[in-house]
Amino acid sequence: MSKMLVVVDMQNDFIDGALGTKEAAAIVPKVLEKIKKFKGQVFYTRDTHQENYLETLEGKKLPVKHCIAGTKGWELHRDIQALVQENHSMIFDKPTFGSMALAGFLNGIQKVAPIDAIELVGLCTDICVISNALLLKSVLPDTKILVDGSCCAGVTPQSHETALKAMAMCQVEIL
Repeated sequence: MSKMLVVVDMQNDFIDGALGTKEAAAIVPKVLEKIKKFKGQVFYTRDTHQENYLETLEGKKLPVKHCIAGTKGWELHRDIQALVQENHSMIFDKPTFGSMALAGFLNGIQKVAPIDAIELVGLCTDICVISNALLLKSVLPDTKILVDGSCCAGVTPQSHETALKAMAMCQVEIL
């Protein structure tokens, strides 16, 4: 049985930096425990922008400079980064909400060895988690896609709940 865990954007700017929330900070211990106990491969995404972020379409719609490559805010939470290094895990830097590189990589694995389930956790439920979950559901329609809502946080508690409901409607299993 092949299981994968995708840890989405557990970066300082989303936890306690430019776009941090108390809900995001509260899930860090749960995400750490999930990673440590997970039996299978773990992959990570990292929101990655450049200095010209505010000039991009995303930057015009969300005018808060965040996750600029090479900055402290761009880095994964230190305890999560330690697990990445310890387990020699792959990080997929992504310039947008969903990681096309991750989806392509997992699709390639699926062609060689079936993936039974892909579980997602992380930040933000209502932007990058939902984008990656639906992207993976589209690329791997016969693979079970799951999201552990207790290991995710949204921009607001309300938008978190709305995103979980939207994913459930698209046949993403919410834990």
